[in-house]
Amino acid sequence: MRAIPLLTLLLSGWFALPAHADEAQDWLTRLGRAEQQQSFQGTFVYERNGSFSTHDIWHRVQNGQVRERLLQLDGSAQEVVRVDGRTQCVSGTLVAGLGNSRDAPSRALDPEKLNQFYELAVIGKSRVAGRNAVIVSITPRDQYRYGFELHLDRETALPLKSLLLNDQGQLLERFQFTRLDTSTPPNDRDLQPSSECTSIAVGDTKAATVEPTEAWHLEWLPPGFQLTNSSARKDPHTKATVDSLMYEDGLARFSVFLEPISDVSVTETRTQLGPTVAVSRRLNTVDGEMMVTVVGEIPIGTAERIALSVRAEKKATPKP
Repeated sequence: MRAIPLLTLLLSGWFALPAHADEAQDWLTRLGRAEQQQSFQGTFVYERNGSFSTHDIWHRVQNGQVRERLLQLDGSAQEVVRVDGRTQCVSGTLVAGLGNSRDAPSRALDPEKLNQFYELAVIGKSRVAGRNAVIVSITPRDQYRYGFELHLDRETALPLKSLLLNDQGQLLERFQFTRLDTSTPPNDRDLQPSSECTSIAVGDTKAATVEPTEAWHLEWLPPGFQLTNSSARKDPHTKATVDSLMYEDGLARFSVFLEPISDVSVTETRTQLGPTVAVSRRLNTVDGEMMVTVVGEIPIGTAERIALSVRAEKKATPKP
């Protein structure tokens, strides 16, 4: 579960008083710590593109370790178990998509950094899953990222509800607890994966890692985004090297994937599912054509501009 899973903004956030901004930073600091300090279990609903799904979650913090299990209760069976943010096993369609997912320990939010690119404000109060909440809006200061509205539990600062809207006010994604228990930590049985949960061997991922043949860079990057990870791996089917770059601004994230084009019929794409976009384009290099694909929870216009800015820098050949 991400530090801020799925969220929105209200226009009234633009007119909040400065004092409310300081209060919002305090709440986001508490939120950043909550999932690393607070055990809980509950049930939440997730909405995207008008489709709903229901999930159970067990989250235990014990002896400095965070162990979490999520189980989808309707539709196709999907389950994931993570320890300190790293996937231990998955089931259902999550198995196929694991290669494109972020699999690293969660990091605390930095409200001071976020305040450079988002306007933060406390805009009201609410009640979600029988618990009192404070509403925090996170409004982007430019058109390159989405904004959020968070309903944070007054007792623990855990996100009880989060909405994400585009710049036209359309709902892209909703996350909302219907039941949350913070008084009874999950036990070992709660966190035990089912027999259908397929173990992920860490060694298998490392074995597929290879040295990238090119050094890639972006000629344009949205303000505030920084490179947080780069890697290269062998595609088990095509045997081609796939380079990947991951960027984030402390809240939003996107990845850039680069793969040699072996099929001339491959076409450029531009798709969006909820808040997640995927934009691909062809790129000519001295070693042949590459397919550049940008995937992330950013506006599609931002993804298109990023894809157009990717350039290759040939690595220098070591002198004998």
